[in-house]
Parts: sequence; C-alpha cells; structure tokens
Amino acid sequence: MQHILVYADSLSWGIIPGTRQRLPFDARWPGVMENLLTAQGRRVRVVEDCLNGRRTVWDDPFKPGRNGLQGLAQRIECQSPLALVVLMLGTNDFQSMHPHKAWHASQGVATLVNAIRNAPIEPGMPVPPILVVAPPPIRTPAGPLAPKFAGGEAKCVGLSAALQAVCTELGCAFFDAGTVATASVVDGVHLDADQHLRLGEAMAPVVAAQLGAGG
Repeated sequence: MQHILVYADSLSWGIIPGTRQRLPFDARWPGVMENLLTAQGRRVRVVEDCLNGRRTVWDDPFKPGRNGLQGLAQRIECQSPLALVVLMLGTNDFQSMHPHKAWHASQGVATLVNAIRNAPIEPGMPVPPILVVAPPPIRTPAGPLAPKFAGGEAKCVGLSAALQAVCTELGCAFFDAGTVATASVVDGVHLDADQHLRLGEAMAPVVAAQLGAGG
C-alpha cells in the first residue's frame, strides 16, 4: 500500500462555492484521483490534510493555525512512510490582508518543500518525493468572499510560472491545475464539482508516473 499525502487548502478540502458545505470524498479531486488509481490496480491511500484558509508560510491575522509551515514536519513524521506528497497551496497568500504576489507565494512553497525534506522521520524511512501543483488562478472574487480576496486576481498572476521555476531549482515534479480546471464563477476562488472531477482525472496519471512501478 502506497500512501499519498495531499497538503493543501479549501480548494482541495472541497468547499462548495457560495456555501460552507463540503463535497463528499468521491467528488473531491483527491478522492477522484484515488478511485481512478485503485481502479487501475494500484494499492494507494490518499491522506487529505487540507485546511481552509491555509497559507504557505504566513499567519492569518483573524484565524489561528493557517500558517502552512507550522507543524508540517511533524505531519510528515506521523504519516511516514509516504510514497508522495502533493503540495497545492498559494491561493490564500493573495487574500486582501496580504501584499504578496506570485514570487512571494513561490518562495513560501519552496520553504515548505525544504521542511518536508528535512522532517524528522524515523531512520530508514524514505524522504518522500514532492509534486507541487499550481492552483487555478483566482477569477474576480464574488459573493461573501469578495472582500477577503479583493485584488487577488491581479496578485496571483504568474504563480504557475513562478512555482515551475522553484520546482526546476529544487528538483520537484510540477503540475499546473489551471491547465485543466478553472475557479468557480460563483465565488471566483473555489472549484465546482465538475472541476474537481476534471482535476482528479488529470492528476491520476501524473501521480501514477511519480509512484512508478510500486503499489
């Protein structure tokens, strides 16, 4: 059995745009991906660690625990051995209370990659490979999220390219979710159910390639 950790935010948690409800596991992209890999005969288990509002390395001034760096090494330790870590963060770095742009978010992801690689796992356990996924770009924020993400559609420009550059430098695999999925027009940030399906279907072969012949 190969264990895959998805370390992410509300886009992967499966929040239904315009609500505070959550899609069921089979409808969220990690669940779609797991089911497809299982159907292909792979013995995999996807562990979701997806927190609404999670940043890369910054604090939320209104909610505690949203700094993605805090506790990450211990999460890797407790979930080891891992066959793969899928890291999909960055969207919340562009909330209106932050001045960050694409470069800043990419450096946050680079910091997380280094934290994963230096986690205090048990002797003999493998340092897991990392797949960085660029989230789909923010549209014009709408509804109750509009004040929280005001200006986010401009600040996120260039994130995919910045993350790809970081992955090239650090030797990580990379996938751009924006090539297959788009943010919902309902709130401009999250993924509708059909986009979770598209992303999960696209991620399955990408992850299978990272897992190799194992499983």
